[in-house]
Amino acid sequence: MAEPDRLDDQAVARLLERLEATLGRLEGTPGPTAETALDAVAILAEVYGEALARVMDRIPAGTAVATALADDELLGHLLVLHDIHPEPLRRRVERALDGLAGALRSQGVEARLADVTGDVARVRLTGGCSSGSEPVRRAVEQAVRAVAPEVRTVEVSRAAPVAFVPADALLTRPGGAA
Repeated sequence: MAEPDRLDDQAVARLLERLEATLGRLEGTPGPTAETALDAVAILAEVYGEALARVMDRIPAGTAVATALADDELLGHLLVLHDIHPEPLRRRVERALDGLAGALRSQGVEARLADVTGDVARVRLTGGCSSGSEPVRRAVEQAVRAVAPEVRTVEVSRAAPVAFVPADALLTRPGGAA
């Protein structure tokens, strides 16, 4: 049996944009018909969420199937939306940063998760003179949001540089005596 054709990520993104625009128009439409339509969408999302939760309940955690479902960008977002993603938020953010490591390393930059509190992820950059550059920041933010859409703010900061102390300064006593 042939595999069914699936939408690629760009097609899914276009669909989600259309959905968002349509829901926006519907929310701005006064009257009971619009309210009923929005209720229907909310109920449908709840039913689909329950169905997805039942699927995840039947797949042993940590198996290749569970990992593949959670790693799919669209499914991962839906799992987060319905609070059934099998991987904790912190681990997903760390995994996103691990996925960026090669590209950042080529620029002499390293990104480490400093903290996740509520809906804020704090990422610390070290190395490379461009580690605070806007493209690096954007790449980090996009990678984190791709696996953790519940994160509203990604704070990217540069680690404080390590001060260089000349060796002869270590040998000099305060007051100029050696």
